Formats: sequence, C-alpha cells, structure tokens
Amino acid sequence: MDLIDDDAPDDGAAGNNAHAFTVSELSGALKRSIEDQFGRVRVRAEVGRVSRPGSGHLYFDLKDDRAVLAAVTWKGQAARLIQTPEEGMEVIATGRLTTFPGQSKYQMIVDQIEPAGQGALMAMLEKRRRALAAEGLFDQDRKRALPFLPRVIGVVTSPSGAVIRDILHRLRERFPTRVLIWPVAVQGKDCAPQVAAAIRGFNALGDDGPVPRPDLIIVARGGGSLEDLWGFNEEIVVRAAADSAIPLISAVGHETDTTLIDFASDRRAPTPTAAAEIAVPVRAELAARMAEAGARMARANAHGLQRPRQRLRDLARAMGRPSALTEGPRQRLDLWGARLDPALRQSLHRRRDRLAARPMPAATLRQFTAAKRHGLDRAATRLDVARSRRLERPRDRLTQLQERLDSSLKRVEAVARSATRQQRARLVELDGRLGAGLRRALSQRGDALTRLDRMRQSLGPDETLRRGFVIVRTPDGRVVTAPEAAQQSPRLELQFAGDRRIPVRPEGAPDKPKRRKPAAPEQKTLI
Repeated sequence: MDLIDDDAPDDGAAGNNAHAFTVSELSGALKRSIEDQFGRVRVRAEVGRVSRPGSGHLYFDLKDDRAVLAAVTWKGQAARLIQTPEEGMEVIATGRLTTFPGQSKYQMIVDQIEPAGQGALMAMLEKRRRALAAEGLFDQDRKRALPFLPRVIGVVTSPSGAVIRDILHRLRERFPTRVLIWPVAVQGKDCAPQVAAAIRGFNALGDDGPVPRPDLIIVARGGGSLEDLWGFNEEIVVRAAADSAIPLISAVGHETDTTLIDFASDRRAPTPTAAAEIAVPVRAELAARMAEAGARMARANAHGLQRPRQRLRDLARAMGRPSALTEGPRQRLDLWGARLDPALRQSLHRRRDRLAARPMPAATLRQFTAAKRHGLDRAATRLDVARSRRLERPRDRLTQLQERLDSSLKRVEAVARSATRQQRARLVELDGRLGAGLRRALSQRGDALTRLDRMRQSLGPDETLRRGFVIVRTPDGRVVTAPEAAQQSPRLELQFAGDRRIPVRPEGAPDKPKRRKPAAPEQKTLI
C-alpha cells in the first residue's frame, strides 16, 4: 500500500508520493474487490423496473424501502429461469456482484430467481387472475357445452404418471372411446410452453387428417404444491385454454387445488378420475335408459292407438247401422231408375214427331253443317299446331343433345389429341433416351473392348518379346518351357520380336548325321 504524507501539499508538488491510478486501473481494482468479496450472494428484494430488449437479455431492479440494486440476467440464463421476474414480485435472487465500468456502477448477475415464500406467489397469482379476468377470459358466456358422447378425447398430461392410467381405466369402465395422448411436462420450466403447445396442437388438427381431431380435451395432472402446479397458472396456458375451439376440461391437482386454467376451461374437474367421469356417460346406464325410453315409447304408441280406436267404436255405436242410412236413398234410386227408361222413350217419340211435323229447312241444315265444318277446321288447325309443338320439343331436345354430343366429341377429340401429343412427346423423349443409351452402351462396350485389346497386347507375346524376351521353340514349333526338354532337342529355334527366328543348338545336344547339302557361299551366324 502506498504511504501518503498528510503534510504534503495537494497541488502535485514534488514531495507528493501518492500513486496516480488510471480510470481503467481503478475500475479493475474495484471490480476485483467486489467480485472477491461477494462471489456468490442471495438477495431478498422486490422486483422493480423490468426491461426485455431485443437482445434476449433481462434487465430489472431489485429494491427495498431504502436502496435499489441493478440486476441483469443474460440471454442463455434467462431461458433457464424457473420463475420470470415481474414488477412488484417479492423474490430471492441468487448470483454474483460485479461492476459495469462503462457507467461506473455495480450490478448483480442473476442466474436463479425464486419467489420469496408462498405469500408472494399467492399475491402474484391473484394479481394475474384479476388482470386476465378483466380481459374477459373467465366469462361464463365464453364457456362451451361438453359433447354428450365424444368419439375422440385428447388428453394433455405426462405419459408416465398414474394420472393417465387412472383416466384410461375409468374411461374403459364407463364408456370405451378413442384417446389421443399428447405427452407434456407437468411441472418445471418446460411445463407451461408444452401444455399451451399441446392445446393449440389439438385445435390445429383437421377433421379429415390422418390424426382425428378430438371432440374433447382433458388437461390433467396429479396433486402437488403450489410451486409444482405453477405451470398451469402461467398466462400462456390460460390464453391457450381460453382460445381453444374444442371444449376443455381442466383436472389439475386435487379437489382443493385451484389454478388459473380452471377459470379459463369450460369445465373444472376436482380430480383426473372425475374428469373421465364427466367426459363420458356410463354405457350400462345409457343402455338401461335407452331400453326404458324404448319401453315408454312403445307404451305411448299403444296407448295412442287404443284411444282413437275406442273413440271410433263409440262413434260407430252412436251412428247406428250403416245399412239403415242407405236404405231410403237406395229405394229412391230404384224408383227413379224405373221411371227413367219410359221417360227417355217418351221424350224421343215427342222429338221425332216434332221433327216430322216441321222438317228442317235446307238452309238451316247447310248452316249447321257449315258451323260444324268450321269447328272441325279449327280443331284440325289446333291439332296441327299442337302436333307441331309436340314435335318441336323433341326436335329441340334432339338439337340440344346433338350440341352436347358435338361438344363432348370435341372435348374427347381434344383430350385424345392432347394425349396423343403427350404420348408422341414421350415417345420422342424415350427415343432420344434410347438412342443416347444405345450410344452410351456402345461407347462403353467400345471402351471396354479397347481396354481388353490393350490388355491383350500388353500381356501378349509380342509385347513380351519387345521387352527383350525370346520364345524357345523346337523345330516342329512346340514351345520349350523346361531346360531338360531343351537339352533333349538337337536343335532349337529362338523367336524374337517381329516374328524373327534364329536356329540354335544347345550344348550337350546329341549329334545327328548331317545331310549333305549343295555347296553354298559360306555364311557366319552369330549365336
């Protein structure tokens, strides 16, 4: 530590030996001192101003009635916080103290936040409940009626707990139906986003998709502490339940547990088992009710038929015999029938006598005939018009059918022409591909043949001879491959490159009588 003389002047005289720090040195020394002294601290305070910039970091204040401490949670740590800080919440923050030299202030790097007791959680829960209720998310007119007999039930819960087994067991006992399970975490920081995603996922399913859309959703979890059930109090879960177009039953915790999803759901069940009982009726009771309703309907039908039948019998007795009602009119009819034939004959005789006494003039007869002929002509004209009209309708119908047939033929021809063009184009394409494939195959076969020919040449005797080797043959052309065979042959023949051959005689070969040859010029042969 530097010693400072109190009697030395303060104006930087030569006698002042105090060390002059730079700003960075002083800031660094303060930073190290604070971080060494307060490496890991827990602070109980009320959350003040909360800021969430686009960078993902979380800035907020921790305060009490006399001081304010700036706090920051970095982006990676903010995503792992169990409890997100909200203004007015009383929390216990855990982290380390450090300084921010850019603004000459100290701050706390927070990596863990927990509510400061159940009272703070309840206060925050009540505040959130009032805010969501003010938006109308808990209104009764928003709640939908549950289906009487759902075909598919979607269950949002943990697949490994006892809750799903209780629900399936109760559904199997009451009324077996199809169940879709959406596995989620039912506590912890992943609970709220997964439950909200499951509710929205069930609502996003289509009616005609490979996975059937549920007619009813059950959000279920077993009992636990307030902290364990806190995920179902999150705003994202409440809004997802309120926005669900599918009726929703909340069955979170035991009968005494209450979460905010219970207010937003269409029906609250005290337990998950009770949710299964609410979802479907008892099949045996339903069958009994149906049988009872069928019996009552049969009795009502029988009673409804019996009363009109009895009323008809009573009316029939009051009316008397039917024959008594028709005897008088039948007698009168017979009387008038007997008098009708003589009256007609008498009328005919009178008219015949009147016509004989006053014969009809010829003019009247011609006029009558002309009138009848005119009426006949009009009837014939009307008949011709009716016949032409009757023929016009089939003709128009035939014309329409002809037009439809022509248009159909044109469409068929167009389709056939288009198909022909497509097939022709396909044929041209296949012909091109076939030609290209044939040329490629020929090229590959040619290349393979060339490689084989090169291999044949490289491995053949000619190339071997060109590299300085020779082939030893007997006079009759057989190739000699062993020294014993060479010694047994009196003469040998060496074949060089270019099919040049030289006769030789091996050492130790047996002598044969020489044939006398005609004299020839003397030649020297190098062996």
